[in-house]
Amino acid sequence: MADGFDDAREFWDARFSAADYIFGREPNVFLVSQLSLFSAGAKVLDVATGEGRNAVWLARHGCAVTGIDVSSLGLAKARRLAAEHGVEIDFEETDIRIWKWPPERFDAIVSIFIQFAAPSERQRVFDGMKSALRPGGVVVLQGYTPKQLEYRTGGPPQLDHMYTEELLRSAFSDMDIIHLHAHEVVLAEGTKHAGHSAVIDMVARKPG
Repeated sequence: MADGFDDAREFWDARFSAADYIFGREPNVFLVSQLSLFSAGAKVLDVATGEGRNAVWLARHGCAVTGIDVSSLGLAKARRLAAEHGVEIDFEETDIRIWKWPPERFDAIVSIFIQFAAPSERQRVFDGMKSALRPGGVVVLQGYTPKQLEYRTGGPPQLDHMYTEELLRSAFSDMDIIHLHAHEVVLAEGTKHAGHSAVIDMVARKPG
């Protein structure tokens, strides 16, 4: 594994060792805007859940949430946040680049700023998401575009880790893309995603 994430566990443990929640305690704004996709009781996977902000929000809205992450320190903070809000979440420590994706288990998969996978690994992650979705399930994704390298207000510094409309259309060509929008926005998600940013949003539905 390359590009500064050779030891993903060490990298993220170092970040999540901070006392504060480095990505904040509140959910991602784009995810919140898609609330209508998440019905009560829906089985939802939060990929690279980190400190748990999005998983907790989903659980508070009645979803049955699984949150996976490589960092034990991040998951410890996620469990504390879940306890503060009185919700139950199935957290699992794993590296998504080698995780065995369970076939057709989830109604929705959330992928918010998970751009640590090198291009050679990225398609395996995307294919895993698709295989783990039930027919009719959705992927809700937000990431950074190449223009983010000009702003440096969050995300990895590698150009080939960024998302473009063409990349996502190709990667999810076997799904129905119902929303895809590259734009600029001011993020205020903790100290690591803060300031003027270039992002791309996607919602894609698995046929069936």
